[in-house]
Amino acid sequence: MDGATLYSIGELARRTGLTVKTIRFYSDRGIVAPAGRTPSGYRRYGPEAVARLALVRTLRQLGLGLDAIRQVVERELTLGAVAEQHAAALDVQIATLRLQRAVLTAVARREPSPEEMEHMHQLAQLSQAERRRLIDGFLDSVFDGLDDGPGRHAAARRSMTPGLPDNPTDEQIEAWVELAELTLDPDFRGRMRDAAEHHTADRPQSASTPPRPDVVAVARDLAAAAVESGIAPESPQADSVVRALTAACAGVLDRADDSEPHRWLLRRLEAANDPRRDRYFLLLAVINDWQAPDRLTPALDWSVTALRIRAAR
Repeated sequence: MDGATLYSIGELARRTGLTVKTIRFYSDRGIVAPAGRTPSGYRRYGPEAVARLALVRTLRQLGLGLDAIRQVVERELTLGAVAEQHAAALDVQIATLRLQRAVLTAVARREPSPEEMEHMHQLAQLSQAERRRLIDGFLDSVFDGLDDGPGRHAAARRSMTPGLPDNPTDEQIEAWVELAELTLDPDFRGRMRDAAEHHTADRPQSASTPPRPDVVAVARDLAAAAVESGIAPESPQADSVVRALTAACAGVLDRADDSEPHRWLLRRLEAANDPRRDRYFLLLAVINDWQAPDRLTPALDWSVTALRIRAAR
């Protein structure tokens, strides 16, 4: 090192913008070794220490640990290899932070109890396999035992299955937590099971009979048009809609000779009218990045109100 420029630790601090204490710490860890010492024992550093410390500072700002930095500056690992490892670790941290943020956002909006918040946190952290088991359990409770032919409800199950992507958005994570809570609600499970049973009962039993809409679909189509037209369910203008509704549903269920069509159809649509169903399918659309579905509740609310009024006459 004769003739080479050597820097004291104070001069090195001025050139790099680091503190003397920080440089001494890096030196003690072997990351930036002194080129020599003065007769009185003070450390002296060569010109390469300036470049090495600049690299160390950058790597520290990127979040790398000291062991990884030492391996880079000692050329035990390439900078690219360390960067790849660190990026992968950051991906895990980012995913964890996003889950935490989604739960906290939902907590701030809903103000749950501590127990409910813990449950939300657990649902957010489920693995893909655990999420699948939870949804399969829900769908089994809705559809098991209803098939009267191989795979009759397979399409319905697929249409109700969420698939949270590997890198979900905050909105998708929040939607997943709320949807998972819905699937675990015994009352919601029971209502969805009832709806599936009614839908199965409305289907033609003969394989040769063409498919036909169930009464909920009929009510949705007819009442939705009335809602859109601004026809109040209690108004005289609603009479013709209700007549068409009861006639169409009686035809679907082969009850054309029923003397009280308002009463049985009212019971049927009251059982099907649950706003949580709309919420489930909206959350499902968010998670699966599907187009938001039309809401069923407004049409059923209209139908139930109109039928209740006329059943009481």
